[in-house]
Amino acid sequence: MAVRTSSAEWKGSLKEGAGTMKLGSGAYEGPFTYASRFESGPGTNPEELIGAAHAGCFSMYLSALLTSAGFTPRRIHTTATVHLGEGPTITLIELNTEAEVPRLSEAAFLEHAEAAKKNCPVSKALAGPEIRLHAQLKV
Repeated sequence: MAVRTSSAEWKGSLKEGAGTMKLGSGAYEGPFTYASRFESGPGTNPEELIGAAHAGCFSMYLSALLTSAGFTPRRIHTTATVHLGEGPTITLIELNTEAEVPRLSEAAFLEHAEAAKKNCPVSKALAGPEIRLHAQLKV
């Protein structure tokens, strides 16, 4: 299976320093600071990147489950809201997904969405925090 590498570099103290995170593929490189992580400063942060990875993984895994069950999704859109609490600790991840899948019942959709939440590789890697799912089938 594939092996992926990303990197980060931090220079300086916690509050006055700054860093850069970079994907090994070169598809993204961006700054992060204390303010971008714990306040409302410009730049990204690890939690935002975890959210993007989780939303992408979940959507793709849900598509795979639906396809193997005989349904072809037109669209799956997922957002992941990552909550950073005291410690700091990731305390909650909320997945909100909407999908357009012809001929699929709401009950079957929710069953597949729960299976994707439980079994996508990023969910498994992040099994420590609670992961909540809000799924909506669009008709």
